[in-house]
Amino acid sequence: MRFFLILSLFVLFSGFSPLLAQKKNEQYQLHISRATSPIIIDGTVDEPAWQTAEIATNFWMVMPMDTSIAKVRTEVRMAYDDHNMYLSAVCYHGNVAGPYIVESLRRDWSFTKNDNFIFFMDTFDDQTNGFTFGTNAAGAQWDGLLYEGGKANLSWDNKWTSVVRNYADRYVLELAIPFKTIRYKRGISRWGINFSRQDLKTTEKSSWTPIQRQFPTASLALTGVLVWDQPPPQPGPNISLIPYALSGLTRDYQTNVPSQGRFDVGLDAKVAVTSSLNLDLTVNPDFSQVDVDQQVTNLDRYELFFPEKRQFFLENGDQFTNFGYATIRPFFSRRIGLGGVPIRFGARLSGKLNKDWRIGIMDMQTGRVDNIDPALEALPAQNFAVVALQRRVSARSNIGMIFVNKESLSYTPSADKPLYSRFNRNLGLEYNLASSNNFWTGKAMYVKSFTPEQLGNDAVYATNLQYNTRRWLLSGQVESVGKNYTAEAGYVPRRGYERGTATVGYTFLPTASGVLSHGPTLTSTYFFDPAWRQSDNESYLSYVVTFRAKSVFTAWVATDYVRLLQPFDPTNTGRQTLATGTEHNWTAWGTDFDSKPQSVFTYGFSSRYGGYYANGTRLNLTADLGYRFQPYVSLAASASYNDIRLPQPWGQTTFWLVGPRFDLTLTNKLYLTTFVQYNEQQKNMNVNARIQWRYKPASDFFLVYTDNYLPNSAQIGQDVPGFFSVKNRALVLKWTYWWNL
Repeated sequence: MRFFLILSLFVLFSGFSPLLAQKKNEQYQLHISRATSPIIIDGTVDEPAWQTAEIATNFWMVMPMDTSIAKVRTEVRMAYDDHNMYLSAVCYHGNVAGPYIVESLRRDWSFTKNDNFIFFMDTFDDQTNGFTFGTNAAGAQWDGLLYEGGKANLSWDNKWTSVVRNYADRYVLELAIPFKTIRYKRGISRWGINFSRQDLKTTEKSSWTPIQRQFPTASLALTGVLVWDQPPPQPGPNISLIPYALSGLTRDYQTNVPSQGRFDVGLDAKVAVTSSLNLDLTVNPDFSQVDVDQQVTNLDRYELFFPEKRQFFLENGDQFTNFGYATIRPFFSRRIGLGGVPIRFGARLSGKLNKDWRIGIMDMQTGRVDNIDPALEALPAQNFAVVALQRRVSARSNIGMIFVNKESLSYTPSADKPLYSRFNRNLGLEYNLASSNNFWTGKAMYVKSFTPEQLGNDAVYATNLQYNTRRWLLSGQVESVGKNYTAEAGYVPRRGYERGTATVGYTFLPTASGVLSHGPTLTSTYFFDPAWRQSDNESYLSYVVTFRAKSVFTAWVATDYVRLLQPFDPTNTGRQTLATGTEHNWTAWGTDFDSKPQSVFTYGFSSRYGGYYANGTRLNLTADLGYRFQPYVSLAASASYNDIRLPQPWGQTTFWLVGPRFDLTLTNKLYLTTFVQYNEQQKNMNVNARIQWRYKPASDFFLVYTDNYLPNSAQIGQDVPGFFSVKNRALVLKWTYWWNL
């Protein structure tokens, strides 16, 4: 029955989406021509090529209002030669005196906290995937991959150059992007393009094309058109080799393992099979330089999600990892090669076959890991294979298919030891709706898993539909996850449930006041067990006020009901658990506030107080502080305090989570970042310090120091009783070089 419901929604969505198929901002066109003279990237824009280039100006205001021309003037020009695409942007200051506002010179800064210019390219003109580049007013670079019509993944990093020069009345950006850096289809002479400007002193965000304020300026459905005088040049042989060498020391004080040295080498390679299809190869990769995960207080009954940051998995990664919903992912790349499991080699072919077809094929091989405990089996070598195929339908919608196979190699399960599965497979189909005017989005999906001794009830059905305008937000979603559905290479923290969610929101838009917008949003979610008995319910009512100075205040109230389906420790500290089947009800309220980002001192706070499990109470207070000595130093600190009061045997439980961060950016190529995290709930303190020197585009030296401490004065079973005793320590020096053949 549910399958036919999903099928009917497929038909409904397919019949609806062509009604809004025409691109909205087709009339905004910028013509790009071959440069009439050499262009030097120095921030002066005085070459003859710039004087003859067409200008994109008269930007539209997006914030604080979206109905008038921008007051802060911006002029954009573009040109190209055989190897590079060039862009210059002259960003004039507004009528508010004062220096530009930036966080630091660190790459991939926060959009909301920096004066900046960025632009978005839809190189297939399919309004779905693309690239974004830009800088802040001090010259720090921003680059990322666009997916799902306008979401940006800033962990992507590639080879390009830029210079920003500041003047009394403006700052000027020049950049050059090699054709080898981006992907595009041979022979296409029309790309989607848009330019975005943020000026915090005047609190104005603007866009070359008109965009309603509820949408990001990255929305590819709302781009204009970049018209080439002839199809872009083909980059020729496009092969990049990215070797690395790594040396390091590690020591485990907790298990009395002496210092161990390591030396590793590895290689990544990028091969452009066509200008739009890329083959990535890796041998013995290492990701020790990747930013550490930001710890959180965990009071949830299910596994937490942490995003993928490793470079190899990012390009076109949305086709693999964004299949499904946030809590129903048949594939999640962080399952591969973390927790000390080595990746031996891997390959990924991904990109566009043509304007309508997109493909992704990935295969990763991990090594065997012997267990220290002889009573347990060694983790066998495993292979992860994923195939994803996507077909565009109408303007921006698509149908996708995915197949995921996780297989243990040379492995025979034994009867007297804990077992690993011989294989786990997932086969899925989904339809993604995205109307050309961005008002309607939705998804319908079906996924089935295959494991040895399949027991049935092993499929997922889910669908949602959302309508989002300047004032209204309406959405609904239903899910059904079988109790035997298994995604060992995915992220599905909860199984065996039916779920329904509905959201209604309205935004008021006052004029001539200090408030930019305000309005309520109501969300209600119900969970049912396989017998259709209610197991969870949360109703959440919030009211958000956004001020013209860009500070935001939120107040909320929520009611919760939980019937536990398995034992649960409400403090998540390894203590006594509440029994399966017990029922819990409570009401809670809270507030959130974020200060205006244009101040050198920023702050935010949140609060939560109300009921909790077993008729208890929970108080949570969180504060975030930031100060910058622009553009070189950025200081940030966050602290979260929880006070949980329950009947015995738990009683009162309190714990802190504290995380100061220090960024020193001597130039836009040399960074020092120190991140300290104290997690009382996990009984751990972590210090991570990283120096990065980008000595050439996309080529780096890293020096990474990591310590983990015991925060208490003594730990059971440890013979190191000192305060903040070291658990383990590591020092790594890594060198990478991007070499274009």
